[in-house]
Amino acid sequence: MAKAILLLSALCIVALANFAHCHSEVFDVEGKVYCDTCRVQFETKLSENLDGATVKLQCRNISTEAETFSVEGVTDKDGKYKLTVDGDHENDICEVTVVKSPREDCKESVSGYEKARIECSNNVGIHNAVRYANPLFFMKAESVQGCKEALDELGLFPLEF
Repeated sequence: MAKAILLLSALCIVALANFAHCHSEVFDVEGKVYCDTCRVQFETKLSENLDGATVKLQCRNISTEAETFSVEGVTDKDGKYKLTVDGDHENDICEVTVVKSPREDCKESVSGYEKARIECSNNVGIHNAVRYANPLFFMKAESVQGCKEALDELGLFPLEF
């Protein structure tokens, strides 16, 4: 009888420990914003990190499109941001969007490239509370000198600069 009670007690302790170890419903979303100095819509060695760019993370319900969560943040000197998302958003579409550039000479956004979609749910096969968004950017009005050479180094054949 004592062995059965001891075994039952051990099983209860293991069950409680497993329950206490369940996943939290808080996610950190990390990403980067840069200035596309060559106007090629991807990062090159001439791209510049944007310090002070405003980004917004918004989650919307898939069915109703009602906003379920929203938070804004600002990039640091390396162009990086970190936003905290509360709650599991399994039934939502979550996207990070560039809102405002801190630089007048680099403020043009490109339709279709101003957002990065991310998953903010424990039920997507990702075993980490950090989610990484694709880099976002603003473009200069005109490309800077050296872009042709930078793209040639990559083996790309750009249009006239």
